[in-house]
Amino acid sequence: MRIDLHAHSSQSDGTDTPAELVAAAAATGLHAVAITDHDTSAGWQEAAAALPPGLRLVRGAELSCASTDGLGRLVTVHMLAYLYDPTSVAIVEEQLRLRSERRHRVRVMAVRMVEDGFPIDPDELMAALPEDAPAGRPHLAMALMRAGVVESVNEAFAKYLTGGRYYVPKTDTPVERAIEMIADAGGVTVLAHPFAVSRGPIVTDQVVADLAAKGLGGVEVDHPDHDPATRDRLRSLAGDLGLLVTGSSDYHGTNKTVRLGAETTAPEMLDALADRATGSKILVG
Repeated sequence: MRIDLHAHSSQSDGTDTPAELVAAAAATGLHAVAITDHDTSAGWQEAAAALPPGLRLVRGAELSCASTDGLGRLVTVHMLAYLYDPTSVAIVEEQLRLRSERRHRVRVMAVRMVEDGFPIDPDELMAALPEDAPAGRPHLAMALMRAGVVESVNEAFAKYLTGGRYYVPKTDTPVERAIEMIADAGGVTVLAHPFAVSRGPIVTDQVVADLAAKGLGGVEVDHPDHDPATRDRLRSLAGDLGLLVTGSSDYHGTNKTVRLGAETTAPEMLDALADRATGSKILVG
């Protein structure tokens, strides 16, 4: 049984629509796939309506959170939230705040680039996004690609979108608040790619242990940005802390080269995740 618990649609920074995402999952031979767009559950209904026979949909989201790194610094960590009640007032309000801030941030970055002569149109960029969708730096990276400024999303991030004059910070959800908020809505939290050093600063083992004590449900171990030694370390840590272990591709369509189902989760881990959730159950095709 092949299960991928981290995939993005065009409702955030993926290129597949939610319907195309589940169709691609079935075509790839997956038995279950999670839709985990950034700060929104807007794609759930479309994905569920288009669900192919035999494919299970795990409804989720990815939250950007602020956390100490365990060494006295504040860093961004990503939290996967699964099977929560999407009508929770706290979650609805926080996701609305985050989406609004993301859109403003990307527009400001685009305007700064235009001021320096970059051939992009901030109005066109924002108009092309789904209504109320959480804009992200990948959308700006793709605009730079279309304008011929860069050849890839990775190049855009390396040259222009990580630090420097064009970078605009955002206010992420405190990680402890995110865990509490999702738990109150009946969901389960899994720390996404926690030791992916290629993405930037990471947290220490002790931070993961502290989050586990506050209700964290699992860690994403098998991820394209984790090498074998990192996976072994994380798997051992999860075992010591009693955390679920997941595996996922972090699929973004053509925005990244990673294919859907490149990393997978063991069936018993999905069963355990579903057993812990009370907010929004798995849909069965």
